[in-house]
Amino acid sequence: MGGIDLGEELLEVGPGPGLTTDILRHQFQRVTSLEIDPRLATALRHRMQATNVRVLEGDASSLPFRDGSFSGAVAFTMLHHVSSAAMQDRLLAEVCRVLRPGGTFVGSDSLWSRMFEIFHWFDTMVVVDPNTLGDRLKAAGFNEVSIEVGERAFRFAARRPAMSSLKSISPSPEPEVAD
Repeated sequence: MGGIDLGEELLEVGPGPGLTTDILRHQFQRVTSLEIDPRLATALRHRMQATNVRVLEGDASSLPFRDGSFSGAVAFTMLHHVSSAAMQDRLLAEVCRVLRPGGTFVGSDSLWSRMFEIFHWFDTMVVVDPNTLGDRLKAAGFNEVSIEVGERAFRFAARRPAMSSLKSISPSPEPEVAD
């Protein structure tokens, strides 16, 4: 899966405390991070002031962006924090919607283990089955789906279909938040 081009306008879904945001901001021209937890979003917004990262508070199952706003999107170890498989599917469809034609969505998540469950004892844990994720990504509108499963985690990549099968969307210099 190495060498995937995510473009210059990246959407980071569910950054939490921003551990990956610290890395992403050095690799992309502009990063928009959307975090549902108000406390985490506020802390990350303050920490990312005067950088190329815009931090917004919001729900990724109802993204506040116009269609085709981003060249790429990432979601690292956060899908299992979404409250149900149906809500995860809404999130996947929303990410597809806000990607430009040909844009790529990559991510990773953990596999179930007893330790993983103990770690999430008082937290949301809806484990994603990598064996069904490919079909779920396709149902959300993606194609060219790739999933690699390791011992404790899996990673995935999926592409929004290119222009030939979609109406023309002109990229904007900065993703606009929908009205």
